[in-house]
Amino acid sequence: MNKKPAPNNLNRPSKGASIKVEPIRTIKDIRRIKKLREDSPRDLCLFTFGINSAYRANELMSIKVGDVSHLRAGERFELKQKKTKKYRAVNLNKQVIAALDAWLAVHPDPSPDAPLFRSQKTGDPLQVSVVNHMVKRWCREAGLKGNFGSHTLRKTWGYHQRMTGNASLPVLMMAFGHARQQQTLDYLCIQAEEIQDLYSLEL
Repeated sequence: MNKKPAPNNLNRPSKGASIKVEPIRTIKDIRRIKKLREDSPRDLCLFTFGINSAYRANELMSIKVGDVSHLRAGERFELKQKKTKKYRAVNLNKQVIAALDAWLAVHPDPSPDAPLFRSQKTGDPLQVSVVNHMVKRWCREAGLKGNFGSHTLRKTWGYHQRMTGNASLPVLMMAFGHARQQQTLDYLCIQAEEIQDLYSLEL
């Protein structure tokens, strides 16, 4: 007897297709997720670091304790990008440093070569697939509707740089390594009408 096909899983793309994950679009939702992660310094640090930089999840997982333990707010941090093999620098803000300090204060292995974001079971760096499930769960617990994953952290940074900070598209294109402005807008899930809303503010 042939088994009935399983119902469609909206979070699992069909073969050859992909589902675009979304940024977290409101500051209120970001704060809600942070509030829910207060009891987990590692998760709060990962979330805060991710949404305040444009690093990919696999790049965040490559960070070691000694890479960041000496840093203070406003200081420059350089990380080699896995995809482009180029170094990209960011200035770590107060939010990131506060989250880092809180996590490092209780980190199970504070040695310089230890992975910053380690698995509780193995002590190895978290796998990107695990981070993907973590972000999905965080967003679900915060009541967000939509498709979310590890790339959500990077997209959230870019979305708010554009929509909250009004960063220029050419600057964001450089940050993401995109060739066209439309590619950046599509990547950040920004619609044309949202761009027009930027010009409704009367000064």
